[in-house]
Amino acid sequence: MIAVTGISGFIGNSLLSHFDGKFKINPIPKEDLTNLKFSISNEVKVFIHLAGKAHDLKNISNSSEYYQVNTELTKTVFDAFLASNSKVFITLSSVKAVADEVDGVLTEEYISNPITHYGKSKLLAEQYILSKEIPEGKRVYILRPCMIHGPGNKGNLNLLYKLVSKGIPWPLGAFDNKRSFCSIDNLMFIIKELINREDIPSGVYNVADDEALSTNEVISLLAVSQNRKPKIWILPKGLIKAFAKLGDLLQLPLTTERLQKLTESYVVSNQKIKSAIGKNLHVSAKEGLLKTFNSFHTNAK
Repeated sequence: MIAVTGISGFIGNSLLSHFDGKFKINPIPKEDLTNLKFSISNEVKVFIHLAGKAHDLKNISNSSEYYQVNTELTKTVFDAFLASNSKVFITLSSVKAVADEVDGVLTEEYISNPITHYGKSKLLAEQYILSKEIPEGKRVYILRPCMIHGPGNKGNLNLLYKLVSKGIPWPLGAFDNKRSFCSIDNLMFIIKELINREDIPSGVYNVADDEALSTNEVISLLAVSQNRKPKIWILPKGLIKAFAKLGDLLQLPLTTERLQKLTESYVVSNQKIKSAIGKNLHVSAKEGLLKTFNSFHTNAK
């Protein structure tokens, strides 16, 4: 049996659909987490901790919420795992627990220096887990995914899809970048491997697709998914940055933070997890993104 927190979220719903019929799932109710009343039965052999507070791009969240949910709740959940008969603990951290901006390629050896409360709260949870001695017979995995996407996902990719579907040109073509993505199919494949095998060492692992893509390539894939020709404008970077600063003041769709998210380079290495598993990932970055974009098209009908 697998106990899962955060089952109602995007990743939790995806886990249910991917694991349906393969594993018995025991969702941990949200109220049990809040009141710290839950316990893990002797039948539970795997614990997957998905509950967390996502990064708020609108910056309206109270900073303390990140630490209450991402740090303190994770501590409580992990302590419950250590005291149980469960054998495997898998928790989702984030690459943002390491760095908000990456110079080169992000590996697990990269020195952590998060800037946001989201990243700091995730790092504190990691540090707590790593500070504990793992009892013999137990395995503990901290997964650091980059931007996760898939059917049912909402976020910047959905916003880009709506932009392309309206025939609006992409005005940020002058920004040359590379960015890693994480298909939900690849994440679920990795989690299954961690559950089914005892030869994968405990530790911290980045999770990303094999290829890093530019935002211009993503826009082109979006256009392909809609049978359109991509419209990409090459406008002066200085003009775009000035408009983004105006967006900060007037609360426009394009802000400096969103501009950074859309155009920054953030390349994540998945070599450690692939070497540990000894298998290729199931889908390429382009295949995964096209599947996500096609789901947007289906939902829009």
